Amino acid sequence: MRVLLINPNTSRAMTEKIAEAAREVAGPDVLIEAVCPADGADAIESHTDEIAAAAAVVELITADRAGADPADAYVIACFGDPGLDAARELVEAPVVGIAEAAMHLAAVSGRHFGVVTTLSRTLGRAHDLVSRYGMERACVSLAATGIPVLDLEDTGSPAVETIARVSAEAAASGADVIVLGCAGMADLCTELTARVGVPVVDGVAAAVGVASGMVRMGLGTSKRDEYAPPPRALVAGASAGRVSAVPAGGASGFGARSDVRGGPFPPRGAESAPDRESSAASSAPDRESSAASSAPDRESPAPPQAGDLAVFA
Repeated sequence: MRVLLINPNTSRAMTEKIAEAAREVAGPDVLIEAVCPADGADAIESHTDEIAAAAAVVELITADRAGADPADAYVIACFGDPGLDAARELVEAPVVGIAEAAMHLAAVSGRHFGVVTTLSRTLGRAHDLVSRYGMERACVSLAATGIPVLDLEDTGSPAVETIARVSAEAAASGADVIVLGCAGMADLCTELTARVGVPVVDGVAAAVGVASGMVRMGLGTSKRDEYAPPPRALVAGASAGRVSAVPAGGASGFGARSDVRGGPFPPRGAESAPDRESSAASSAPDRESSAASSAPDRESPAPPQAGDLAVFA
């Protein structure tokens, strides 16, 4: 079974850490591959970042589906679950967001749970997800630590002390379980469980468990109505993000732009309609020379192939 773990930010260090956490809970028959975009937001900490993250999720899944061996399931490793609905339109395989999985498992592990996340500006999105997943009664607290996402790249960061303190406060206020509100906290689960004294749920591990379980059950994404394939192919912008996958050993990844059918985007500014061709032919000489001088910048690289997706060691 192959599970593709998608980190929608561009941090390779965090992607490696997330992959390691996922492998600790994956069964022996589960191959975990982790990828992140080469371009986009280096951390998902705003609504603008989330738009970039959702686009990256679509790009990465599209690239994977264009390959010879598409994944059996996908995990979106960002607590905002960006692009989750769009991803489910693209595939019949299971697609699981880490916030969704963590909240559902926390509600099984205890009657009430509290979410401990990064910056306070992300609490609104966390509140939205609690409502979306029907967890208003189970979730008794949402708390921000004030820690930027990229501070979590360093496994020896003093940020763990702050996360432990805020988690303990949530437990003292009635949370039977703590949900970690950032994929970058994935490696802290065991330590925090011991220090806080209640179960601590990491969404990455939760989502891998749910996704792999769905594959074993033969349970995929419904194609009825909302999650049916989109009626129109994606027309991506000229600055669409490139795909990057880097093994933990440090080998370089790859970059490419592709549409939802796996083919390359047409060059920026390319004309297709006959009337546009005739219009271009009648353009002033200075415009022609200007277009000719910029033509190399408009060329697109070949789309990524399945073999280009490096596996984290």
